Amino acid sequence: MLLNLYQTNNIRNKLNYSHKGVSNPLPLLCSLTAAMESNRCSQVSSCCSSSGHPHRAALILARGGSKGIPLKNIKNLAGVPLIGWVLRAALDSGVADSVWVSTDHDEIERVAKVWGAKVHRRSPEVSKDSSSSLETIQEFIRLRPEVDIVCHIQATSPCLHPHHIREALQMITEQGCDYVFSVVRRHQFRWEEVNEKGSKNPTPLNIDVAHRPRRQDWCGELYENGSFYFYTRKALENGLEQLDKVAYYEMLPEHSVDIDVDIDWPVAEQRVLRFGYFGQEEKAAIRLFLCNVSGCLTNCQIYTSVSGEDLVAINARDVAGIQMLQREDIEVILISSVNEPLSRGLLEKVAQQARCGLRIGEQQKGLEVERLMREKNLRWDEVAFMGSEAEDVDVLSQVGLNGVPCDAPVADLIAAKYICQRPSGHGAIREFAEYILTLEKKSTSQGDVFISVSSRTVLCIRSFPITTHFC
Repeated sequence: MLLNLYQTNNIRNKLNYSHKGVSNPLPLLCSLTAAMESNRCSQVSSCCSSSGHPHRAALILARGGSKGIPLKNIKNLAGVPLIGWVLRAALDSGVADSVWVSTDHDEIERVAKVWGAKVHRRSPEVSKDSSSSLETIQEFIRLRPEVDIVCHIQATSPCLHPHHIREALQMITEQGCDYVFSVVRRHQFRWEEVNEKGSKNPTPLNIDVAHRPRRQDWCGELYENGSFYFYTRKALENGLEQLDKVAYYEMLPEHSVDIDVDIDWPVAEQRVLRFGYFGQEEKAAIRLFLCNVSGCLTNCQIYTSVSGEDLVAINARDVAGIQMLQREDIEVILISSVNEPLSRGLLEKVAQQARCGLRIGEQQKGLEVERLMREKNLRWDEVAFMGSEAEDVDVLSQVGLNGVPCDAPVADLIAAKYICQRPSGHGAIREFAEYILTLEKKSTSQGDVFISVSSRTVLCIRSFPITTHFC
């Protein structure tokens, strides 16, 4: 999320004021964070609404009553709520005048707002198990008369990229289509289904068994991959029964991920780490990793020995994660706040054990980090930060890459780039370090996709734009 200097300073002043004059700053922080995260969406809306083009609304349907995987739309996938992957792509596409989530669930509404979307609270009539997507979208446009084009994006397609949205939308705005949907090319032979008790032989539907083609000799067939469906308002009002011009948008197989059952989850997680969209800052090289001591490296527990000495525990996996970053020339510095419960001597021992630098805060953390960046001549997008408390919102919102342990209070206040599966003091830093290095590797190999075609052959092909076809 990018904020201009005035907005950043204004928010920082409010945070400082809240800590000085308000006993419990969390309600104020929640409202400030929601405003910060939705800023990108509102800026897109304000700059587009006056341009005279049709209003284009991105819409994600996220009902709370999922049967296959309960509340799967906000379940963490590779450190991000599932719905966060498509919201990030929709917001960064730059072509949506508004981005909406249609839901009937309070927690999905909260997550959607944190990630920068507006929320359409759907009625009970279209929240049933039997309700169709078309009925839900028709209700949405009845209540939003300004909307001319609906970009219906499926929450269960986490490998969607902004360019997919832009290119498909052009087929409506520039080529006059009424309806555009996403497809993927598959090489699968289909057969007629027969009754097991009958005597009829199954019939091949798309293959001559006497002349079975090789994969490279057959162009395959197109299947809907369920990533998105774009419509004009007129097409929706007519119930999709009167369509003048229909087109499909072909996506690469690696971007065609759909999640319906639990068994899909680990497969999708590996796919999204390799082919997912990580935001506009994903190509930035991280040079500095900052991390809280209490609440990240430690689990906030302080032990007292018989002699009265304070003790804390750190996890060997986290120390290994720090060393992994250092081997890749990423400097690691532990940072403490002015309210740090650990003594200076204990902090120094922890830093020595972790074999990294230490910055003991003497002022508000955001100002401390800015001073450190000036000393090292770094930009915000070159810094990664793992925080845990409400006071970390300011820094988390500005760095190029942020992460939080799963048990961190701040996890509910901000749309973190990565939410660790592990809690503080139990390997969260190692997990986030692996994520940082995954992005670094992804950035250096951008554009190359490796496809295994046999046990002995690997082809390397350059990514290319997919052509579009009309039907």
